[in-house]
Amino acid sequence: MRKNFGAKPWTYPQPVFIVATYDGEGNPDAMNAAWGGIDYDDQINLCLSAGHKTVKNLLETKAFTVSMATADQLTACDYVGIVSANDVPDKFFRAGFHAVKSEFVNAPLIEELPMAVECELVSYDPEMCHLVGRIVNVSADERILDEKGKIDPAKLRPISFDPVHNAYLEVGGHVGSAFKDGIALKK
Repeated sequence: MRKNFGAKPWTYPQPVFIVATYDGEGNPDAMNAAWGGIDYDDQINLCLSAGHKTVKNLLETKAFTVSMATADQLTACDYVGIVSANDVPDKFFRAGFHAVKSEFVNAPLIEELPMAVECELVSYDPEMCHLVGRIVNVSADERILDEKGKIDPAKLRPISFDPVHNAYLEVGGHVGSAFKDGIALKK
């Protein structure tokens, strides 16, 4: 028997993205965004309301980065989601973040968050709060790479948002092999 909850924005896992921008004077800003994902090989979509300072910045600079929030930086990642840079202009630094300019877009990489998607603005619809970015580069700190030079999720320790309980969950371990395990059912 299933229980019906009605129309809710609930899926699992929901990645926790930290969107970072520079303002027109080069000051870094970051916000927590739990609604977003990849829709093409080179595009990311986010739901961001127009009132955010980060949105104002990316509309001005046409660039942003999206870092994966991590268990190690959970407090700072939550902080940039509950405090507005419209009210606390130095929230980026209060979170303990340090900005490093991306080589690919006019936006900051967050030194404390070891994986980021570097993006150029494609479009933004303020009525729908729908942001589309073109992925220009993905960068990862060497400390989260495995012996083959690929990103190791166990070292990254990304978190996801649990919208039902307003909680953060750490993404778990390896449970199977994509595009392989299902072959057992092919006849």
